[in-house]
Amino acid sequence: MQRPATLVVLLACLGLLLWWWLLRPTEVIETAPVGRGDIESSVTALGLLQPRSYVDVGAQASGAIRRIHVQPGDAVKKGQLLVEIDPAVQQSRVDADRATLASLRAQLDEQYAQRDLARQQWERQRHMAADGSTRDEDVQSAQAALRVALARIDNLRAQIDGASSALKGDEAQLGFTRIYAPMSGTVVTLDAREGQTLNATYQTPNILRIADLSAMTVWTEVSEADVRRVRPGMPVYFTTLGVQDEQGSARRWRGQVRQILPAPPTPAGAAPAATTAGAPATPAGKVVLYTVLFDVDNADRELMPQMSAQVFFVAASARNVLVAPLPALQAVSGQPGRYTARVLDAQGRILVREVATGVRDRLSAEVLSGLKEGERLVTGVRYERAADGRFRW
Repeated sequence: MQRPATLVVLLACLGLLLWWWLLRPTEVIETAPVGRGDIESSVTALGLLQPRSYVDVGAQASGAIRRIHVQPGDAVKKGQLLVEIDPAVQQSRVDADRATLASLRAQLDEQYAQRDLARQQWERQRHMAADGSTRDEDVQSAQAALRVALARIDNLRAQIDGASSALKGDEAQLGFTRIYAPMSGTVVTLDAREGQTLNATYQTPNILRIADLSAMTVWTEVSEADVRRVRPGMPVYFTTLGVQDEQGSARRWRGQVRQILPAPPTPAGAAPAATTAGAPATPAGKVVLYTVLFDVDNADRELMPQMSAQVFFVAASARNVLVAPLPALQAVSGQPGRYTARVLDAQGRILVREVATGVRDRLSAEVLSGLKEGERLVTGVRYERAADGRFRW
C-alpha cells in the first residue's frame, strides 16, 4: 500500500523538477568582437553631373536655318562651321549700305571740286579788292561760298563715317548668318531644325550646346545640417548607377571640393523671394540645400551629363585600425571621444573598461585605447527560459 503513494510522490517531485528546469530563467550575453577594419566619417548627399566647360551656341541673326552641319554626339573643333542661316535680308542691307556709301563718296568728290572753285573765286576777289577793282560785297560773297563748300565737305565726311559704321554693323549681321564653333568639344544637345525660323530681335535663341566632356563637375546638394562640415579642398568621392569597377563593385570617382556656393539655388523659373523686414525667405519646415561643386577627370568618357551621383564628403578616415560597434559603447558625459564598454573575459565575467575613440561613423568607432583585438564587447544581456526554445509550434 505504500508503493503507490511513494510512486505518486516521486512523480510529483520529478514533475516539479522538470517544471523548474523548463521555466527557469537563463542569462544570455550578446557580444560583438573587436576587430580591424577601415572606417570613415563622411557627409552623404546627392549630386548631378555636368560638363565643367560648355557653351550654349545661339543665333545673333534672324532668318530661316538653311543648313545644320552637325548632330548630337559629333566632335567639333574651334572655328568649325556649325549652322548656316538664310542671309538674304542681311545681304540686302549690306548692298544698300554699300550703295549709300558709294553715293556719299561721289558727292564728296563733287564737293571737293566746288571747294576748289570757291577758293579760286575768293583768291581772285582778294586780288581785285587790293587793286580796288571790285566791290566789298563780291569779296564777302566769295568768302562765304568757300566756307559753305568746306562745311558741306565736313558734313559729307560725317555722313560717310556714319554710313561706314552702318555697313560694318550690317556686315557683322551678315557674318552672323554663318555660326562657327567657339570652342572644341562635343555637341551634346541640338535644339533647332533645318528650315526653322529664328527671331533674334529681342533675345538670342539657343541652337545647340558644345561641351568638353574630358572633365566633369558634380553639382551636389548638401543639407543645411551638414554643409558646415564641408570645406574647400576636402576629399570626396562618388558612385553612379550601373558603373562598376574590375572587381564588380560600384566604381568610385575621387576629387576635392572646389567651391561651396554661398546661397541655395533659386528654383528654375522662379524669381528671388521678396521679403519684408524680419520675414524669412524660406518657408518654415522646408529643408534648405546648398550647392557644393567639385571636378573629376573623365578621360575614359564613362561619365555623361545629367548622370546622378551618390556623393560622400570624407571628413576623416582611418585604415586597418581597431573598430568597435557604437551600440556597445556608452558615452561619458562631458568628455567627447570617451566611452565606457563592458568586456566579457575568458572566465565569463563582465568587466568595465574606459575607451578612447577616434574616427566615428554611424555604426562603428576607431579604438585608440582601452580595448584589444579579439576581445568581445557586451552589446546586451537578456534572459530566456529553456521551454521557450523547446516548445514552439
